[in-house]
Amino acid sequence: MKKVAIIINTPPHGNAKGREALDIALAMSIINHISVFFIGDGVLHLLPNQHPENILMRDYIATFNMLELYDIEDVYVCESSLTARNLTHATLNIPNKVINTQALQQLFAAQDVILRFN
Repeated sequence: MKKVAIIINTPPHGNAKGREALDIALAMSIINHISVFFIGDGVLHLLPNQHPENILMRDYIATFNMLELYDIEDVYVCESSLTARNLTHATLNIPNKVINTQALQQLFAAQDVILRFN
């Protein structure tokens, strides 16, 4: 079993990167230990009450709740990314651990594979 990091650092709408990252995380979780990292604009995936249908995009954000069902419990959010976007007190829509940049680097170093969706 490999330790695989999935890094999401693009905004949720206007491209398919977040949806692709989610699909890969769920598919790979069967035979790997998956950690999901929301960094940069990726933290915007975690905001509730999004309405992508208004811009004719598919609403896949609620599907992030599937992470728990697939036993993906290591979900990390970059503290400085939240701060830079004025979201430090925002309610996020899935269970997560907010961590600083140093902790992020330590976790990345412990991974066997890192997949970046940017």
